[in-house]
Amino acid sequence: MGKSTKFIMAVAGVALAGIAGTGVAQASTAAHPAGSSAPSSCRPANLKTKITPDTASSGHRHYRVTLTAAPKTSACQLAGSPSDVKFYNYNSLKGITANPYGSQGTKVTFGPGHPVHFDIQVPNASEGATANRVVFTLKTPGGGTIPGSQEADGKLSVDFGTRIGPVQPGA
Repeated sequence: MGKSTKFIMAVAGVALAGIAGTGVAQASTAAHPAGSSAPSSCRPANLKTKITPDTASSGHRHYRVTLTAAPKTSACQLAGSPSDVKFYNYNSLKGITANPYGSQGTKVTFGPGHPVHFDIQVPNASEGATANRVVFTLKTPGGGTIPGSQEADGKLSVDFGTRIGPVQPGA
């Protein structure tokens, strides 16, 4: 390759990176305070998730999905139960629909040092379907959604009648 070809490719790469960066910048402003230059903690790329078994209640198994924000991200506001919840066992989609329960209007701050969690409540009626991944969309106060799907991994069992609790502060 000649010098002029390398230069043209470098300029094109910078231009494409700028275009791609514009989309990222726009998405990063979702659900976080205006004026912050840090990317939003709510973006799928800026948080870690995990599923762990939680204390059972009368007639139900519970699983806690914990979200932890990446350092140097800006806090954002969440509210209500995640939507568009899908359960997978490896790449096999389970045909279980999860409905929300609990208060859907309470605002919760999520960011570095402010982990949040939500509950997956499953009836004890049977063994249920084995799953190891949950895909979901987080909601903002006022009923909006955070762009992009979130994923959490961990062993769980789901069944018909599964419900999803609202996001709450703490791990």
